[in-house]
Amino acid sequence: MTSQTQRIHYTLRIAAAMCFIGHGAFGIITKAIWCNYFALIGIGKATAYQLMPVLGSVDILLGIILLIRPIRAIAVWLIFWGIMTALCRPLSGEPFAEFIERAGNFGAPLCLLLLAGGFQFNFTWLFSSINPSDPVSEKSMLRVNRTLRVLVFLLLVGHGWLNLIQKPGLISQYSALGFSNPVNIAILSGIFEIMAAFAVLVRPARPLILIFLIWKMGSELFYPHFEILEWVERGGSYGTLLALWFCLEPIRIKIPGMEGGRLMVDG
Repeated sequence: MTSQTQRIHYTLRIAAAMCFIGHGAFGIITKAIWCNYFALIGIGKATAYQLMPVLGSVDILLGIILLIRPIRAIAVWLIFWGIMTALCRPLSGEPFAEFIERAGNFGAPLCLLLLAGGFQFNFTWLFSSINPSDPVSEKSMLRVNRTLRVLVFLLLVGHGWLNLIQKPGLISQYSALGFSNPVNIAILSGIFEIMAAFAVLVRPARPLILIFLIWKMGSELFYPHFEILEWVERGGSYGTLLALWFCLEPIRIKIPGMEGGRLMVDG
């Protein structure tokens, strides 16, 4: 199981770093819509534009540190910050789907900590680093499996919901791809994603998870502006899907008198 848990660890670790490095890059280039989020706490546009590069630099720095050394305190902060930044969207008037569609942002660092045994919240624990070679209990694996299923359900439902309500940005994507009726494409995509979400929640299957991963990674490539940054920022979405795919991997065991065996563990 060690190699399996290490693959999950590195997937979640890279995914969380991608999310916050991509998010930080938008702070550096001062994404205009962020002014709406600063306004929630009474910060005007002029000050917001001054603060964006500072916060963006912190996001990038923490993402890089997580890549180099996964300190638990950084993962805890990324969970909190991921939830808060995602909540700013519905609080500023955007659809609630914008929040749940970003479940991977805070879900990747959350599952990284769950895989390492969960939470303790004392000084020693907070400032210790996670060793990817440490043994992982069956209880932790089961907890990660279930959490990943919920996270993937949320992010697929959220994106599907945005398609069904015909988010302008998504309609622009489909138009840019040459679809003559982008509204119909959005509706069909929304139905597909919501059905996929329930399939993952009820009975995830590895081939389906792989299809959803390819779909998600491909569909996020077509933002009309800042395509690469948008794709990188959504690393939490790909990471939670890929980590779930690894979680569902059959575990091979040796049986006396046989070449080998296969044991399927289903959370």
